[in-house]
Amino acid sequence: MRSAEDLGGSHGRRLRRGVLDDGREVFVKTGAASDAFASEAAGLRWLGEVVDVPEVVEVGRDRLVLSWVCEEPPTPAAAETFGRALARLHRAGAPGFGAPWPGFIATLPMDNAPVDDWPTFYAARRVLPFLRMARLPASDVVLVERAVDRIAEVAGPAEPPARIHGDLWSGNVLWSGGSGVLIDPAAHGGHRETDLAMLALFGLPYLDRVLGAYREAFPLAEGWRERVPLHQLHPLLVHVVLFGGGYRDSLMDAVRRVSAL
Repeated sequence: MRSAEDLGGSHGRRLRRGVLDDGREVFVKTGAASDAFASEAAGLRWLGEVVDVPEVVEVGRDRLVLSWVCEEPPTPAAAETFGRALARLHRAGAPGFGAPWPGFIATLPMDNAPVDDWPTFYAARRVLPFLRMARLPASDVVLVERAVDRIAEVAGPAEPPARIHGDLWSGNVLWSGGSGVLIDPAAHGGHRETDLAMLALFGLPYLDRVLGAYREAFPLAEGWRERVPLHQLHPLLVHVVLFGGGYRDSLMDAVRRVSAL
């Protein structure tokens, strides 16, 4: 590498912007040896069969090197283009609920072993494992477990596995080339409403335009807005695990809304 600029750290990893000997600009993520880098690379390549993602230049146990994404301000037109691209990604589908590579969200492992139906996958592979890690008061745990017991009842019409990003908060969408470029995936076969609920969790520029274009390209089942809190249970539990009780109120609000469906 000809040069490298330190961009700081995230979740115990160092981030750098570099220039390779051949002049290509790259984004470099390094950290302790882990399967997480290979998992991220596999997810990017899988998503990249359908939508824009950075190119995987190199991957190893302790590093991931990606092509650099030149960012630009978001626009309504770019948001609509991104909405259609996201619909195309979800329509591409997946062999089942899960993935053939180990799952990670940030540095936390996730079980991607396939499950036949989404309610069981979501409960057993996403919500309950993080509930066990969250160190919530016993009374909160009981309420979350009651909400989990209702997943099959309130999940809406059954859908085939969608090809989803899996951690689609606004920070994992880079605006470039007149659309959104996906980064840092926790990619797997899942429910398409999960990605949309994650976009809503922390906000996204022109989200209404994204959703409008998405729904024109790939209409959603009735009641999808009411199911947003269901799909936010997992990311909110992840935030409780990573960042502590500051996210407890948001989590328990989502639990109450799920229980009221």
